[in-house]
This record gives sequence, C-alpha cells and structure tokens, in this order.
Amino acid sequence: MVRVRSLATAMTVLLACALLMSGCSKKPAEVTSAWPVARSERSVPKPSEPAVWPLSGKSAPDAASITRRPLSIKIENSPSARPQSGLNEADVVYETLAEGGITRFNCVFQSDLVKSAGPVRSARLSDMWIVPQYRGLFFFSGSSDSVERAIRSNKLPNLSPDVGVSYPYSRSRARSAPHNLYLDTKKAYQEATKRKMSIVADVPRLQFAAPSAAATPTISSVYIPFSQANTVLWTYSPGSRVYLRENGGRKHFDAAVNKQVAATNVVVMWAKYTPASHDKVGSVTYDVALGGSGRATVFTGGQRTDGTWTATRNMPPRFKDGSGKAIKLAPGNTWFQVIALSTNITMK
Repeated sequence: MVRVRSLATAMTVLLACALLMSGCSKKPAEVTSAWPVARSERSVPKPSEPAVWPLSGKSAPDAASITRRPLSIKIENSPSARPQSGLNEADVVYETLAEGGITRFNCVFQSDLVKSAGPVRSARLSDMWIVPQYRGLFFFSGSSDSVERAIRSNKLPNLSPDVGVSYPYSRSRARSAPHNLYLDTKKAYQEATKRKMSIVADVPRLQFAAPSAAATPTISSVYIPFSQANTVLWTYSPGSRVYLRENGGRKHFDAAVNKQVAATNVVVMWAKYTPASHDKVGSVTYDVALGGSGRATVFTGGQRTDGTWTATRNMPPRFKDGSGKAIKLAPGNTWFQVIALSTNITMK
C-alpha cells in the first residue's frame, strides 16, 4: 500500500515537472505593428539665391527687377558735349572711334534710372552689335543712310526722334543744338510700353567674381590713344577701388552728379575697324566688328589681366586668360574701350 502511494506521488511529481518544462519552452507571443508608409519624400526647401543685377553684379531688390529691359542710349563725346550727364549711372559703357577722330558712347542702363542722360546723338554701325547683345531698347537721334538701313534690317527697337518719338526727350536751354538733347530714362519705359515694345527681357549676365581682399595695385594708370583728337587716361584710386577718367588731358566729369567719371572695370578690346561710309564733309564712318574674337586686357582692382574676348550677335563679350580660365569682373560698372587693332596702350 505504501509502495503504491510512493509510485503515485512520483508520477505526480514527474507530471508536474513535465508540465513546467512544457510551459518554460513555449515562446512568448510576438507583438507587431505596421511599418509607416512614406507618402512622399521629405525635402528641405533650398534657400533662394539673392537677386543680382546681371550687368553690374550688385544686389538687386528682387528677382522681378533684374528682368527690366536695358536702355541702350547713344551719347556724344565731342568736346562740345562735355560734361555729359548720366555716365556714372550706366552699368556698361562702350566707347568706339567715330568720324574725325572723336569717339561716341553707347551707354547701357538697367540698375539705375536717371532723369537726364545725354547729350543724345546719332547711331553708328557698332550699335548693330551692342543693342542686341544686351537686349536693349535703342535711343538715339539721327543716323546716316547706311546706318538707318542697318537699323531696319537688324530690326532694332528704334525709339528715336527719327520715328516720331518725343515724349522722353527734352532740349536743354543751357546748350546749343545739336549738343542739348537729353533723355529721361523713366519716361523711356513709358514710351516703349505705349508703342507696345516689351520692357522686360532675359538679360544676359556678365561674368563677375565675388569681391576679395584688396591686392596691392600693380597698374596705376592706363593711357588709351583712340586718336590724336581723343586720348583717354584712367588712373586707379586704391581708396575707392575705381578708375578715374581723364579725356583730352582734362578730368572728365558727369554733370548730373558733379563727380569725375569713374569705372570699377576698364576693359580694352582690340577690334577690326572697317571704313564703311563717308559723311557730308568726307569723314569716315566705321563698321566695328564686335562679334567673333580678339585680344583684350582687363583692368580691375589695380590689376591687369591679358587675354582674349569672344562675343556673338546675341551675347556680350566673355573673357579668358592665356590658360583658358575665365577673367571675371568686379561688381560695379564697366567701360569697354574698343580700339583699332594697330593701337597701342600705355600702362604704368
């Protein structure tokens, strides 16, 4: 009897152990949750780049302003025309040789608008390059028969008194004609709108480099003899980091601000001058090849860089040094001094 109980007790113990071991080996239930499904990629908005004027490299108020179509204004540079008004406010100025050894300016305005720019005078064949390169609206007064034909054939946006435009122009009583015609650049846009010409454009950008620490100037002056009748001297001012202009041995002033004409960048471009026609007194009018390529020297920050220029009918010049690296301008205004292939400049 005792043995039966012992056997029953042993069986009970074995059964309890078996149940215990079976419970220990059982895996706990897994707890799962659905993996979140991405509905779209997370992206961080890229900060917008600050607006920059395409022809000066300076900060612009907003992106819309830099689409303002440039004004390409023909300004006289005979001694009787000096001092002119508005030269310091132009983003870009081209100086080319005209008849009789004098020079003439094509001043391109975009970032600054002036009340009075001038004296406005006649167009030249070089403008057939400059105006479309900068997508400009063209303001001038008078032209030879050959230049008038070229303006029509190139379909330049003609806003001259020759086609009846009068609203933006005025005559100064302080000067005698023909050296007294001036243009109000704000009214110029109003006139263009009235004539159903676009006042916005995809303006090409000149190549600029961010300002860097001022280097020790290596070139203090540049002398450019366009002709015996027109000589130009640019002298570098380290304090203001601009080049100050003299014309014909005298300081050249902008009458609108009563300051000496100054440029952040002075670029000498050698180009082919081809005699194209003669005026009534026999003086030669030139066709200046501002497309293709040629030799150039860029002066900025007191430094000189020799290289080459290239340009097309629809793109202003780009510059490269001898190694093929882009020569970039300093933010500010630029004067392009376009001289004949045989002309030599002097630097100090």
